[in-house]
Amino acid sequence: MRPDEEFLTAEEDRVDWHVEPADAGERIDKYITESLEDDISRSQIQQWIKDGHVTVNGRVVKANYRLSEEDRVELRIPQPGEAEIQPEAIPLDVAYEDRDVIVVNKPRGMVVHPAPGHYSGTLVNALMHHCKDLSGINGQLRPGIVHRIDKDTSGLIMAAKNDLAHISLARQLKEHSVTRKYLAIVHGSMSHDNGTVDAPIGRDPRNRKLFTVTAKNGKRSVTHFAVIGRYADYSYLELKLETGRTHQIRVHMQFIGHPLVGDPQYGRSRGLSKVPEMTGQALHASILGFEHPRTGEFLQFEAPLPEDMRHLLDMLRSL
Repeated sequence: MRPDEEFLTAEEDRVDWHVEPADAGERIDKYITESLEDDISRSQIQQWIKDGHVTVNGRVVKANYRLSEEDRVELRIPQPGEAEIQPEAIPLDVAYEDRDVIVVNKPRGMVVHPAPGHYSGTLVNALMHHCKDLSGINGQLRPGIVHRIDKDTSGLIMAAKNDLAHISLARQLKEHSVTRKYLAIVHGSMSHDNGTVDAPIGRDPRNRKLFTVTAKNGKRSVTHFAVIGRYADYSYLELKLETGRTHQIRVHMQFIGHPLVGDPQYGRSRGLSKVPEMTGQALHASILGFEHPRTGEFLQFEAPLPEDMRHLLDMLRSL
C-alpha cells in the first residue's frame, strides 16, 4: 500500500501489500500493476520482478506467480540513475522562499514528483532548476519533497532545501501541527453549516488504486468542513485536515454524499451540463502554515482560488 500519511519518508521506495481473499489466484505482475497509483506499465513491473525487486513472503518469484491469501508482497522501487531526473525551466508560482524552505502554489495538472516511466514535467523537475539545493532524504525521485497534493489538486505545497528542514517539517506533519486548509466545490446542498467527518480510510478492496471509508485496516481520518456558500445543487466549502491520509478529502466528501465536482475517481457527473467542465477535482490547497525549521517562527501562506474554480463559482452563482 502507499504510505498512510501525506508526508513522505525514504520508506516510500518500498511498497508492500497483504493479499486479500478476493485477490487469491491473481498473477503477481497484474496484481502489482493494478495496485500502484502511478501509471507504471505491466512490462516495467515484469522487468522489476525479473531483476529481483519483488518478493513474496521474502522469496523472489516469477511474473506468473499466482498469489495466495495472506501472501505478503513487497516491491522495492529501484532508484533511477542521476541522468534520468533533469532540472527543467518550468515556471513556478513561489509564495515564499529562504535558504531552508520553499512554498509553491502548484497548478492543477502538475505531478509533484517523478515516477518510473514519467521523469519530466513534475514539480521536482521545476524545483531542481529553481533551487541550488534540495534535501536528499527522499532520494533522487523526490528531492526536497516532504508532502504531496494530488496531480489534479491545485495549491500550496512546501519543500525542504536541506535535511535539517526536511526532518523538522516531516515531524510537524506527523504531529498534525501543520495548518492545511482547502477550498472545494461539491455536489449537493450541505444540510449543516459546519461539521466534522471522522471516518477511517483504507484501501478499497474492489479497486486497489482507490481508497474508501472502511473499518478493516482503515486509519483514523478526520476532516473538518464549513460551508462558505450554497448555489443551486452545489456547495462551496472550506475544509481543514486534522490528519493527512491519501485522497482524504475526496474520500470523505464522497462518503457523506457530497463528492467533489469534477473528481474523476470519487465524483459523479450529475448536473455538470449546467457548469463548465473541470479538468480534475474542484479542490484547492488554499492555506498552509508551519513552524519555520530554523527560527521557530510560525509562517502561514494563502494562495488565491485558481481561475477555473473562480469561473465555476461565477457560473453557479448565476444559476
